[in-house]
Amino acid sequence: MLTVNINGKDYESAQDKKLLPFLRDDLGLTAAKDGCSEGACGTCTVLVDGVKTKACVVSLSRLAGKKVLTVEGIAPEEMAVYEHCFAEAGAVQCGFCIPGMVLSAKSLLDVNLNPTRADVKQAIKGNLCRCTGYKKIEDAILMAAEFFREKKAIPAPPASLKMDRRAQRIDAKEKVNGTGIFADDIRIVGMLYAKAVYSKYPRARIDRIDVSRAAAHPDCVKVLTKADVPCNKIGHIKQDWDVMMGEGDITRYVGNVLALVATDKKEKLEEIAALVEVDYTELTPVTTPFDALKGDAPLIHEDGNVMSRANLVRGDADAAIRNSKYVVTRKYKTSWQEHGFMEPECCVALPEGEDGLLVYTTSQSIYDVQRECAQALGLPRGKVHCRAPLVGGGFGGKEDMTVQPYAALMAWVTKRPVKVKYSRQESLDYHVKRHPMEMEFTTACDENGILTGMKGVIIADTGAYASLGGPVLHRACTHAAGPYNYQNIDIFGMSVYTNNVVSGAFRGFGVTQSCFATGMNINLLAEMAGIDPWEFRRRNAIKPGDVLPNGQTADPNTNMTACLDALKEVYYAHPYAGIACGFKNSGTGMGKKDVGRVLLSVEQGKVHIRTSASCMGQGIGQMTLTEICHVTGLDPALFVFENADTVRTPDSGTSTASRQTVVTGEAARRAGEKLAQALEGGRTVEDLEGQEFYGEYSVQTDPLGAVKENPISHVSYSYGAQVIILSEEGRITKAVSAFDVGTPVNIQSVEGQIEGGMVMGIGYGVTEKFECVDGRPKSRFGTIGFMRAPEAPELEVILCRPKEGDELPYSLGAKGCGELCMIPTAPACAHAYYRLDGRFRQSLPLEGTPYRKK
Repeated sequence: MLTVNINGKDYESAQDKKLLPFLRDDLGLTAAKDGCSEGACGTCTVLVDGVKTKACVVSLSRLAGKKVLTVEGIAPEEMAVYEHCFAEAGAVQCGFCIPGMVLSAKSLLDVNLNPTRADVKQAIKGNLCRCTGYKKIEDAILMAAEFFREKKAIPAPPASLKMDRRAQRIDAKEKVNGTGIFADDIRIVGMLYAKAVYSKYPRARIDRIDVSRAAAHPDCVKVLTKADVPCNKIGHIKQDWDVMMGEGDITRYVGNVLALVATDKKEKLEEIAALVEVDYTELTPVTTPFDALKGDAPLIHEDGNVMSRANLVRGDADAAIRNSKYVVTRKYKTSWQEHGFMEPECCVALPEGEDGLLVYTTSQSIYDVQRECAQALGLPRGKVHCRAPLVGGGFGGKEDMTVQPYAALMAWVTKRPVKVKYSRQESLDYHVKRHPMEMEFTTACDENGILTGMKGVIIADTGAYASLGGPVLHRACTHAAGPYNYQNIDIFGMSVYTNNVVSGAFRGFGVTQSCFATGMNINLLAEMAGIDPWEFRRRNAIKPGDVLPNGQTADPNTNMTACLDALKEVYYAHPYAGIACGFKNSGTGMGKKDVGRVLLSVEQGKVHIRTSASCMGQGIGQMTLTEICHVTGLDPALFVFENADTVRTPDSGTSTASRQTVVTGEAARRAGEKLAQALEGGRTVEDLEGQEFYGEYSVQTDPLGAVKENPISHVSYSYGAQVIILSEEGRITKAVSAFDVGTPVNIQSVEGQIEGGMVMGIGYGVTEKFECVDGRPKSRFGTIGFMRAPEAPELEVILCRPKEGDELPYSLGAKGCGELCMIPTAPACAHAYYRLDGRFRQSLPLEGTPYRKK
């Protein structure tokens, strides 16, 4: 018997095991998270005799005579300081990494209450964060040191909340103290654990699947195969994704599921799954779009290997280019990128009522989960009830189904609660990535550096299934010419099936790729015209009333020139500074249905905010609360923000395309206006008990290729520019962003989103590489190249607000910023390295830097 002292109390274990499952499964102490199980991410950090320790790697037998401290064991008065400082600094986004960050902070502050920022960076070196870019977390720890050092009292919260202010997020405290519930934190009596058996090959004929040995295992409860799936095709947009594959099928990628095993002993899952026997005839995989387009290529799907096409033509690009003084044609190539959200995919499903299911899952839309699980099970949607716990990051990577159909299927068959969770390696190998693209762009300008026209061809590798490949291709094409004032455009794109890992939604949504190509061509044109790159961009920058290359007239709130002006001084002050511009739509647009919905209900003296809009860390709760408080003048303490629930919260669409701030924000404002009207005449919230106030906003846009002079592709665009500054050794020392995101809702949240996007963009451009060789993913979480705090450069964010009266007429003037923030980063990095060493780089991640040497 092993004895371990945890949070001042002795606990016994009959067997030696890792500390993390003992904390989470045996003791129910779930603040320590399982982000990787390999000691790479730091979400499981605890203190052992005051020393930072990864709970996923240390065994109980090594803890004899030692004292373990988890977040749950921090004294309440001490925790209150961390809660306040992390919330006040804006350090909390998705929150999955935060308990580990708090304990790393405590390990420092227990011995040093006068730390430098460098000290703080070193203290959290072992803790990854994909949301914040670390700056706000560092600020929070420095603030906590000041509070402890000077014994400062925690101030009372303000009784009002307005737009464009600094305010603590409504969801911050539970994420700091570890009481917030993520999907993997859910424990239900009698719960089964299920695991999928995946294809050994990216492309092979399945000759035999024998589950008899697995089914005979004494701890196996059930084995399911394709024959047990009522409807085997699902998909986010195009229903082409196989729930399972069976004998006679040809696999499309290594993520194809061949069987599903379940047990009530989690530690036996791997053993049982390994007993499923599969015989294959291995086939040569199709691993590039160009191979897939060959005349003798095998069909990956019956309807052909070209998944989607897009074509944007405005004016006469050929004539404009032919008559231009300067013309540049170059080819560019970008690779996959791993989202790296800190929370691996997880789902818990259980029977509800006589013939229904209740599903708890991490996702970017519970209504998408409801639709696809119901489809797979052949059930009416109303029979699948979905609830959202906290979501530990998404960045687009949690739009598609991963574990949800399998938890739902096993729960439906066994009539028992079931949990399915990806290991970190399964998440890396099987969930979607950023689309690799190969591009040929021709860009032209006149003798004064005024852009005249561009042509482009984009070939995207969408992998084995469609996912969001169609819309991603559309965005890549419609944004390819950049935020500039010229109208002779001819862009053609194809998204092609291969046997590679599936490509899907990822922050930037295709625009990151095409922006890189255009930014690089512009640098060459500027050189040819003898105009410096900042001035070249300033001459061509879109202004209110100008027409964007996609034909849409720029709104009065367009502020691209202000962004460039804000960066002029810092760009000219550094010889190795690179600059790039970008823009990004808000909303799905392109004539698609796009509706935001918010329902306010007064219950027991509180106003409940009810919307299905998924918060993956971006702050949906705070955004809706701010919009409503701004128009009602009510104390934010009167509000409760409910987690998304298909029974309680109206469908507000997927959290994608930077849409929620504009679309759901406007719905919240409209609901708030109705509440404000009901409060007129001196009435209080208590007087409105039982009443409901509904807000809805439906965006009206035009489809791609609409036959009109100035189509409205999207309800709004955000604009921005970035400068990346290098040292003489080629290290990135500072990144400065100037962004037009309209009227900020919450200043800490906007800055934090942008800072996190900048660091993620540096990763995409310079430090990260996800490898897939011959259809087989080859990367591990700890070696992809995610930036850690000591490597992250100094970050500065400049918000270029619209002039009074020019604001977007929706959502109190707020525009999306979650994707724009990383779009200009990679081309700005490439430009900086070009100025440093004269090498013109045409692929991402950039080669020949101190971060990625061959």
